[in-house]
Amino acid sequence: MMVDVNNISVTYLTGDLRNRGLKEYLMMRMKGQYQTKLFNALRGVSFTLEKGDMLGIVGTNGAGKSTLLKVISGIMLPTEGYCKTNGRIAALLELGAGFDGEMTVRENTYLRGAMMGYTKDFMNEMYPEIIAFAELEDFQNRPFRHLSTGMSSRLAFSICSLVRPDILILDEVLSVGDGAFRAKSEAKMSEILASGATTLFVSHTLSQVRSICNKVLWLNKGEQIAFGATEEVCDLYEASLAKKSG
Repeated sequence: MMVDVNNISVTYLTGDLRNRGLKEYLMMRMKGQYQTKLFNALRGVSFTLEKGDMLGIVGTNGAGKSTLLKVISGIMLPTEGYCKTNGRIAALLELGAGFDGEMTVRENTYLRGAMMGYTKDFMNEMYPEIIAFAELEDFQNRPFRHLSTGMSSRLAFSICSLVRPDILILDEVLSVGDGAFRAKSEAKMSEILASGATTLFVSHTLSQVRSICNKVLWLNKGEQIAFGATEEVCDLYEASLAKKSG
């Protein structure tokens, strides 16, 4: 088993502190006037993934998809339940995050590889392929800040998908770039699936999920609605969307 998510919940304590100064906040606390609320980002989510599974996570905005990926990648701890993973994880949750704008594209590529635990020799071997896949051969020695959002997204995806992780976690990454790069990204994801890596990714494009995933998780307002075979869950989700729009 590569990923074991068992009854996890994530609860936030929310309030209106951002709109108040510290003095006002302290006075309200002393008077018992400051109110906080609990927000359940996830509630009771459970599923398991085996080696080679490709899981598509679907749901409307606010469903808890990104929160779930952060828990699985180890960025967040669940309030309840547990998540166990087996193997090296490469997570691409915020496109462009972790790059230094003043360093060159080449330097950033090696930096990201080091952050993921790969040796310089390994990155030397993979670097030409990473840059070629990202279509950035002419930008290698330019400062990273010169890249457009699409370019930085291509580089981030290229690094994560080509360095051979055991578990690959992606948040909306396949929606970036032009049509040609999206098609290339989908082909790479299918190749990753065939190689045996376990992959989880968020997508709002059901046709994309249907074409490359063998399992789907449907979340709604933090709750798990369905988990199972791609066609079955996608059909249920699509019917739900049609019902709401109708």
